[in-house]
Amino acid sequence: MPKVKKSKGGGDKRGQSDTLVDQMLQGDTVRSKGRVKLRDDRIEGEDNYVNERLSKKILQQARIQQEELQSEYGLVPKKKAPVTFLGPSSQDADSDEEWPALGATVGKGDTNAVYDTEVVVDADDEKAIEMFMNKNPPMRRTLADIIMEKITEKQTEVGTVMSEVSGCPMQQLDPRIVEVYRGVNKVLSKYRSGKLPKAFKIIPALSNWEQVLYLTEPETWTAAAMYQATRIFSSNLKERMAQRFYNLVLLPRVRDDIVEYKKLNFHLYSALKKALFKPGAWFKGILIPLCESGTCTLREAIIIGSILTKCSIPVLHASATMLKLAEMEYNGANSIFLRLLLDKKYALPFRVLDGLVAHFLSFRTEQRVLPVLWHQSFLTLAQRYKADLASEQKTALLELLKIQTHPQISAEIRRELQNSESRDIEIGIPANIDMD
Repeated sequence: MPKVKKSKGGGDKRGQSDTLVDQMLQGDTVRSKGRVKLRDDRIEGEDNYVNERLSKKILQQARIQQEELQSEYGLVPKKKAPVTFLGPSSQDADSDEEWPALGATVGKGDTNAVYDTEVVVDADDEKAIEMFMNKNPPMRRTLADIIMEKITEKQTEVGTVMSEVSGCPMQQLDPRIVEVYRGVNKVLSKYRSGKLPKAFKIIPALSNWEQVLYLTEPETWTAAAMYQATRIFSSNLKERMAQRFYNLVLLPRVRDDIVEYKKLNFHLYSALKKALFKPGAWFKGILIPLCESGTCTLREAIIIGSILTKCSIPVLHASATMLKLAEMEYNGANSIFLRLLLDKKYALPFRVLDGLVAHFLSFRTEQRVLPVLWHQSFLTLAQRYKADLASEQKTALLELLKIQTHPQISAEIRRELQNSESRDIEIGIPANIDMD
């Protein structure tokens, strides 16, 4: 008798075969497989990777545990701060992405992150610049001082005092408006990131924007709020009004931050860069008032001057600024800004060059010891514009070198002036002919 084969569908384990009827009935049903395959999310032929969300959580927990271990055993690593040097840069900073590379890594919305770059300040240069500072500087006026003066005039005189900027009479604000902008102050004093109140964004469109801005108390804003405010006001205000915002709000905040922390907050540094959206207002509201105050320190000049090095500036604004710096009373910081602007190698008008030459020739009777920065700016002028100077100007500058000398720099200036063509020779006019 032939051997009975077991059916694959599910015969009895004891070896008994199913009948034909049972097999037909089992064929109409779904047979369960004997092997259970575990479900796996991995794709066939690929490795199983942790998704991005889970990897962030793992890294975050690992970082927290590492900080706990370091604090427990006192193994806190010391980071060596990078050094900022006063000199030309090959990068053109027109985008915000490059600014975090200037200092510590800055997280989004982190207002405690600072422009964490140590500024190298030479002690001798700092003492030399202090000799040229104004010993009795004028009292610094802020937006609050100006608004309070106007309110006092409003109370003493009968309602006809006109605002300096808007040309409209100053009115008493509605109590509801005052309450709204007091609430805006609470937001800006704790602002880290995100959207700003709509009531704050409409301030530039108001005729009495200074009075309304005073209600928000700009001196209490966070650094991130100051950056966002600078973006709004530089984009929506006219140049004259933006100049007042830079001079009364932004500049005092920047100077106070440098004095307190010996460096500048990253958001405030970015605000200064964004303010260059209106270069005329930037020079008239920040750079020139800073030099005219007579109290600009070497540290402030280096930090603010680095913006001139990294940002693109229209030639007309740079020329007018250089002429203004050359004509004002010397206070030490002028040499830094002049040197940085000269290093941009603009095609300067002859009037500006004549003003710069007159600026340096005015030191023929100076009895005080000039800082090295003055000699460096003199050298930069000779290197960049030696071919644009007239022969009479070069002769006068060479005579100046006999009065104001430096052991290393003066020899280099003399070599640059003597081994170059003059402006009158280049255009074919003899030096001994009177043009009149």
